Amino acid sequence: MSAGVLERVRGKLVGIDGHALAEGTRVAFFDVHRTCGRCRACTVHRTPTRCPERRVYGITDPASEGLFGGWSQAIYMEPGVAMARLPDGVSFEDYIGGGCGLVTSVHAIERAGVRQGDTVAVQGTGAVGLSAVALARLAGATRVIAIGAPADRLDLARAMGADVVFDVVATTPAQRLEAIRDLTAGDGADVVIEASGSARAVEEGPDLARNGGTYVIAGHYTNAGPSTINAHLQINRKHLDIRGCWGSEVGHFLRALRLLERHAAAVPWRAIGARTYRLDELNRALADAEAMRIPKALVAPNA
Repeated sequence: MSAGVLERVRGKLVGIDGHALAEGTRVAFFDVHRTCGRCRACTVHRTPTRCPERRVYGITDPASEGLFGGWSQAIYMEPGVAMARLPDGVSFEDYIGGGCGLVTSVHAIERAGVRQGDTVAVQGTGAVGLSAVALARLAGATRVIAIGAPADRLDLARAMGADVVFDVVATTPAQRLEAIRDLTAGDGADVVIEASGSARAVEEGPDLARNGGTYVIAGHYTNAGPSTINAHLQINRKHLDIRGCWGSEVGHFLRALRLLERHAAAVPWRAIGARTYRLDELNRALADAEAMRIPKALVAPNA
């Protein structure tokens, strides 16, 4: 995700939030800048995140085609890109700290159908998991559990709204299952959200959910390999609802901005972007993220 100041505008421009956009306006934009609107995924199944023509800034569009990535001092906005004014009181650090993890989590909470009074367990304390913790709390969950590592991310999970945290390295799946059942009078979590990208997490997640509960898989954006699940014990006998969550849509982006406008002062999304790097420090930023020294690297191209 990227945000910045409009430097040059051709003609009249109105954001998807309804605000007129002019040169000098602080804006954010939805990085999925193209779906065809005509294919079966777009029209019949209403799943535009699976459109074969889907194009994403900084992911599907190479630098050889133009200024389409955030690791640059300027970004070209293609005609029709969904932009919105960055609300007053929401800093660039708030927005980028939440970033695509926040937008994905808006989608995951929607898919999960979190209700007031629910117990929600989140597997993973990266950018998606931390936002899922915060949004589960804002959606009305009265108990939020985070499973992840390392220790500083668990501390941040508490700050984001987790009541209970489990170190995935220091505890075993059996210990976590027993503890969560103890917390829920033997029932299990109403909703479990996978945000770790771990094949092992998918093997554990269904066990953590109660009978008739919901399991949302939101973290597997790359192929982490196979997971082994007992369909009888973990799914069918439990009457478990399992839902995938791939990407996000423009509506999730706009709702994320509204959430930031209302809650960024209290929810430390900016802390997810623990460190800001210059353009000439990109290799260090990538190395720090890969080594899990930080949840997310922020890049300030003009620094």
